[in-house]
Amino acid sequence: MEGADGPKVAKTHGCNINLNTLLYTKRENRDLRIMFKSNLKRTSSLLLIGTLGLLALGNVSANVAGDGYMDETDMVAVSFWLATAMMLASTVFFMMERQNVAPKWRTSMTVAALVTGVAWYHYTYMRKHWEAFETSPLVMRYIDWLITVPLQVAEFYLILAAIGAATAALFWRLFGASLVMLIAGFLAESGEMDDGLTWPLFAIGVAAWIYIIYEIWAGEAKENVSGASEGTQFAFKAMAIILTVGWAIYPIGFIMGEGGDAGDIEMLNILYNIADVVNKTAFGMMVWYAATMDTKAAGSEE
Repeated sequence: MEGADGPKVAKTHGCNINLNTLLYTKRENRDLRIMFKSNLKRTSSLLLIGTLGLLALGNVSANVAGDGYMDETDMVAVSFWLATAMMLASTVFFMMERQNVAPKWRTSMTVAALVTGVAWYHYTYMRKHWEAFETSPLVMRYIDWLITVPLQVAEFYLILAAIGAATAALFWRLFGASLVMLIAGFLAESGEMDDGLTWPLFAIGVAAWIYIIYEIWAGEAKENVSGASEGTQFAFKAMAIILTVGWAIYPIGFIMGEGGDAGDIEMLNILYNIADVVNKTAFGMMVWYAATMDTKAAGSEE
C-alpha cells in the first residue's frame, strides 16, 4: 500500500507546486500591470508639467526681450506677476496630486487644474498688456472668466455627480446663470452700451450671482449634498463660501473702477487679480483637501 500511494503523493505535490507557480505568476503580472499604469500616469503628468514649464520660460523670455524688467514700484504689475506665478504653481500641484486621490475625485482635480491653467495662460498676456499700455486688459480678462467661471460652477455639479446626487437640470441652471452674470458684466464694464444701461446691466449680473448663491446654499444642490461623505460636504461648503465671499470682490472692484481716473483703474485691476488668486487657487485647494480627506476615510474603512 505504501508503494502504491507514493506516486499519488508525488503527483499531488507536483500539482500543488504548479498551482502555486501559476498563482504567483498571475499575481506578479497583475503587480506589473499596476506598476506600468502608475508609471504611465506619472510620466503623463511630468510631460504636461514640462510643457507648462517650457511655455512659462518662453513667456518670460519674450517679456525680457521686449521692454525690459518689470517696474517694481508698479503695484498693479506686481499683482499681475504674483497672480501669474500662483496660477502656474497651482496647476502643477493639482496635476501631480490628481494621482493620489480616489478615482471619483480625479475629474474634479482635473477641472481645478484646468481653471488655474487657463487663467495662467491668460495672465501671461494680461501682464504684458498692462506693462505695455498701463490700461485694463478688459477683453482678455473676460475671455478668461468666460472659460474658468463656468468650470468653477461645474465643480459643484461634479462633486454631487461623484455621489450620484446631481441632475442635468441643476448643471444647466448654474451654467446659464454664470453666462448671464459674465455677459451682463462685460457689457456694463466695456462701455459698448449706452451709459444709461451701465448700472442696469451691472444689476442683472449681480442678480445672476445672487441666484447662483441661492442655488448653492438653499436650492437643490444644498439638499442633495446633505447625505454625502464628510469630505464631500467640506468641499461643497468651502467652495460655497468662496463663491459667496470671494466673488463679492468683483462687484466691489467694478464699483471702485467706475470713477474712470488712473487710480481707480489701478485699484480695479489689483482687486480683480486678488480675487482671481483667491477664487481659483483657493477654490482648487479646497477640492484637493476634501479629496484627500475622503480618500483617507475610504482607506481606513477598508
